[in-house]
Amino acid sequence: MQIDLGGNTAIISGSTGGIGLGIARQLAASGADVVIVGRNAASVDDAVAGIRASNGKARGVVADLGNAAGADVLFAAEPRADILVNNLGIYNDVDFYETQDQEWLDFYEINVLSGIRLARHYTPGMVERGWGRVIFLSSESGVAIPAQMINYGVTKAANLAVSHGLAKRLAGTGVTVNAILPGPTFTEGVANLVSDAVRHSGRSAREEADAFVRRERPSSIIQRVAEVDEVAALATYVASPYSSATTGAALRVDGGVVDSLAI
Repeated sequence: MQIDLGGNTAIISGSTGGIGLGIARQLAASGADVVIVGRNAASVDDAVAGIRASNGKARGVVADLGNAAGADVLFAAEPRADILVNNLGIYNDVDFYETQDQEWLDFYEINVLSGIRLARHYTPGMVERGWGRVIFLSSESGVAIPAQMINYGVTKAANLAVSHGLAKRLAGTGVTVNAILPGPTFTEGVANLVSDAVRHSGRSAREEADAFVRRERPSSIIQRVAEVDEVAALATYVASPYSSATTGAALRVDGGVVDSLAI
């Protein structure tokens, strides 16, 4: 299957590293004009340069999409999107009883409302043109809420609800809306998460991440962290014309962590 996204502008939030950057790279490799968005100018420039070095088309916007003012900066710089990937998100490991109201609100604004703002702005143009793709990056934590990250799990469940509802709202328009649910994936953030264990064990970050999966996600079928490119490959298919019958879906790339016949 040859995916050709030439002529399409793809905006990926939170795309200076991790899964977001992996998706941006694969979309660019498939011909899309990729827009990298992040808060740090140097990180945005580095991501753009890396994609261009591989002969991809990329440009960057420095904006904090965790608030409305930052979204307006993006809208002014990039008025059109044919493919929108809502990847921006934060997580932590704070107990329910220690998580205060403001932290709940911060998680909601960054993990949920940021994607809502972008979808609300860009989908009318997609509808007018008769084609578009919207992808929300949720998580297996949205259906199997982790006891140690309840606020994160709640926001990822909200991503699923928004994605499914918006897909129905845009029925018959040529615009599809889907959610992707990664499981534990080897990103810079995960490497930082296991850094203490690395110092104590002498093992590599990847070995510690795999050990974390076996210990904390024992239902995992693959018994390891996923690679960023494995998640990005699914996103690239969902962003393509081949996925036209896939909408309103929650698509798992979790290595089998969620032990269920359905979602």
